[in-house]
Amino acid sequence: MKPLRVWPLVLAATLAFAGCTSSANAPSPANSTSPVGLESRPESGRPTQPSLPTGPDPVNLDPANFSADISNPYWPMKPGTRWIYRSVEADGVAQHIVIVATTTTKKLANGITARVVRDTAREKGQIVEDTVDWYAQDSDGNVWYMGEQTAEFENGKVVSRAGSWEAGKDGAMPGIMLPAQPQDGQKYRQEYKKGEAEDNGEVLATDHLVEVKAGRYKQALVTMDTSTIEPDVVEYKFYAPGVGPVLALDVSGGTAREGLVKVAKAAPEDGTGPIGKPNP
Repeated sequence: MKPLRVWPLVLAATLAFAGCTSSANAPSPANSTSPVGLESRPESGRPTQPSLPTGPDPVNLDPANFSADISNPYWPMKPGTRWIYRSVEADGVAQHIVIVATTTTKKLANGITARVVRDTAREKGQIVEDTVDWYAQDSDGNVWYMGEQTAEFENGKVVSRAGSWEAGKDGAMPGIMLPAQPQDGQKYRQEYKKGEAEDNGEVLATDHLVEVKAGRYKQALVTMDTSTIEPDVVEYKFYAPGVGPVLALDVSGGTAREGLVKVAKAAPEDGTGPIGKPNP
């Protein structure tokens, strides 16, 4: 459930549908010396909100302030954990999606060591997309998206690697995947490489009910994901505390519904193979 694969009334209706009627069976140059801060800026009568990077805001991140151990409650990426999803389009075509928080890490071009997370989608047993994602958490608890190596497949052959980027290379900058202190209305970029990767997030709710095959979850975080490059694409995502992403709904630019089926233990070697051969 990486970034992106006219609300309030539309939002209210959509969230109510997702939370109550689902069936339950069981991110400018990166070397700026003026970093975006994460300090709170109080407003009279309103809760404070940490300042997070948006759009092409430059960031100056200290690798010593980051860890590959992700403990944010909305997606605790414990190494050796596997999340299994089923995604269905309006035409009935289904995808089997597996995300694995691997036991491996990678030192990126910006000097930060990140957790390697594998995201593989299959249709009828054949890989249609395979991605290696990189995440790291700062000392405040924000989960940063540091880049991806991705490939799309047709008939077993790579047909596109568009969207691949790495923080610190070719002007690419990291963004926020999950804020440490999510608050309604909070906005942030998820990734930034001009013209290639410009996804954004916004917190819509922090105490929602959501139900999928894996179970019913309370106090879920709901975000709206958008793309500056594809302005007609909008996706809502639901994150359950202690579990991670449990549901993704295309509300514009698509019709897919991707729900969590189960969370399971992964073997140490799972997700560590080359692109196209995730192992298994």
